[in-house]
Amino acid sequence: MYLNELFSMKNCVFSIEVFPPKKNVASLNTLYPKLKELAALSPDFISVTYGAGGNVADDSTCQIAAYIKRELGIESLAHLTCVNSEKEQIQDTLQQLRQNGIENVLALRGDINPNLPRKTDYRYASELASVVHESGFNVVGACYPEGHVESDSLRQDVENLHYKIEAGVTHLITQLFFDNGVFYRFLNLARKAGVSVPIEAGVMPIVSKTQVERTVALSSASLPSEFTKMISKYDHDEQGLFDAGIDYAIRQIRDLIEGGTDGIHLYAMNRPMVARKVYEGIKDLL
Repeated sequence: MYLNELFSMKNCVFSIEVFPPKKNVASLNTLYPKLKELAALSPDFISVTYGAGGNVADDSTCQIAAYIKRELGIESLAHLTCVNSEKEQIQDTLQQLRQNGIENVLALRGDINPNLPRKTDYRYASELASVVHESGFNVVGACYPEGHVESDSLRQDVENLHYKIEAGVTHLITQLFFDNGVFYRFLNLARKAGVSVPIEAGVMPIVSKTQVERTVALSSASLPSEFTKMISKYDHDEQGLFDAGIDYAIRQIRDLIEGGTDGIHLYAMNRPMVARKVYEGIKDLL
């Protein structure tokens, strides 16, 4: 099933994102039980990130996506990046996805690694999206409520979304954010610019200091005062921060759903308990 069909069937699509294990293929066995727990939350689809730079995740993304679809009966979305890939590699990956019954691909440029020579077959995500679309897949794209770090402005970044849509992208998923005002501003700009495809809001529950130090810093997402006060209040209280982080995500998502967002994409970080607690707090609106 092409994922864009979901948006005509539901008021709010609910999806979850997972990532492949980074150590070895054998650790997939520890991931599958977690996937079963996530599947019990009845998400409309589960997306699987792509590992760059020769990581074992490169080979397991397809395997995990196939397991989600075949064994769990849930549509899957396989991520694919092109920054360090040549045309032949991309075609090989698409062939593997096709053979495993995967119909949906999230086309991304990927992060540039300064320690690796950059490939030039695909410069932008829109170029990869075009190839994926022409290969018969439904293509999903990424967007950035506060603008991509390499864009001169948010308005320019919004205008660039047209390249992705012209290349075949049928819906967009945002990078994580913590200030819903940022999302609503982005959505307003996108709609005024003629971007009419469904846009899912990406939300990540922050439940530990490690996430604050790593994820928040890497995402470059702005932090509203309510969020920073929460972090400061529970700086030395792990359980308190966990509970407060869940509550913050629930309130953030409820506001987004009540505000009419097309969908919620939950960055679950392979933590079923976190996803379940958030789901329990929003399921009445889905």
